[in-house]
Amino acid sequence: MVISLSAVLLGLIAGAVLILFIGENPLIAFTYLFRGGLMNIERIGNTLATATTLLLVGLSVSFAFKTGLFNIGGSGQMLIGGLLGSMFALSATSLPRPLFFILLILIGIIGGALWGLVPGLLKALFNVHEVVSTIMMNWIAYWMVFYIVPGYLKAEYLETESKSIAVARSLRTPWLTNLFNSEYVNYGIFLGILAMLFLKIVLDKTTLGFELKAVGYNKNCAEYAGIKVNRNIVISMMIAGGLSGLAGLTYYTGYSLNMQIGIMPSQGFDGIAVSLLGAGTPIGVALSSLFFGVLHVGKGFMSANTVVPPEIADTIIAVIIYFTATSLLFKRFWGVVSKKLRKQQPPAQTVQEA
Repeated sequence: MVISLSAVLLGLIAGAVLILFIGENPLIAFTYLFRGGLMNIERIGNTLATATTLLLVGLSVSFAFKTGLFNIGGSGQMLIGGLLGSMFALSATSLPRPLFFILLILIGIIGGALWGLVPGLLKALFNVHEVVSTIMMNWIAYWMVFYIVPGYLKAEYLETESKSIAVARSLRTPWLTNLFNSEYVNYGIFLGILAMLFLKIVLDKTTLGFELKAVGYNKNCAEYAGIKVNRNIVISMMIAGGLSGLAGLTYYTGYSLNMQIGIMPSQGFDGIAVSLLGAGTPIGVALSSLFFGVLHVGKGFMSANTVVPPEIADTIIAVIIYFTATSLLFKRFWGVVSKKLRKQQPPAQTVQEA
């Protein structure tokens, strides 16, 4: 937690320095930045909606980290989960709402899992590094959306985006919309919470979780102990892909209600930052996603009320990522500080001296 807070503080300091260079007051700019994400119930709802997608992708990246893999394919997995979910939502108009809702979630998860299966197989069978294969899968998904949306799902007047999904066929619900006075809030919030619980149980309470972590810590040792390493690599990438697919589902069928071609979802990469800042733990990832959600929602409000460009918020995020990635330096720094503080303390008196 100390390392994460240090990275956040340094990121804000870097942003303050840049704001000073353009002749603005950092305190005023940061006030508008955080007010933009938190000043009323509608803004809070928008922050939660933005954080939901980041949470699910962050959990996907964290899960892969725990098992010794680096899933950088969140964007492609989001696109496939969102594409299949959108196709189902636009076609299955006669199913009862509960059944439709269950099938929609399963389709999003399966789509992302299948997109994670390919890198998992390449890693397990041919030792192809998952960073390379997941990046390639991102672009395959990108061009699939580029072809399928104009060809089969295009809107009535625009070929660059799909038809809009009806609210009744989406993850949105009137009671959440009325509660937060925000149309973007959807059931994805609860799916994110369930995903946190799922990962906690799987990793800490099951044999599968033990095997996955063992493979991540030491592949050779795990294989010597009789654990099927290749199988667990494939399972790990499928679970990570399923979580990102669920993120894409919540975004395209809950937040935006349509898909646009030519856009690679940035949340797939922002989720890496969320995972790093959250130290890979479910609670840490949740808090990190909320923080990034505030920055994303508030940067437009800051820009509208000052001359500070919204890119300053993106710069803050980039600096936070940089310092979080160099967490070893923070560990050494705080270790030195801790030793000095202990040396300055007077030695404790013995009972006899007291």
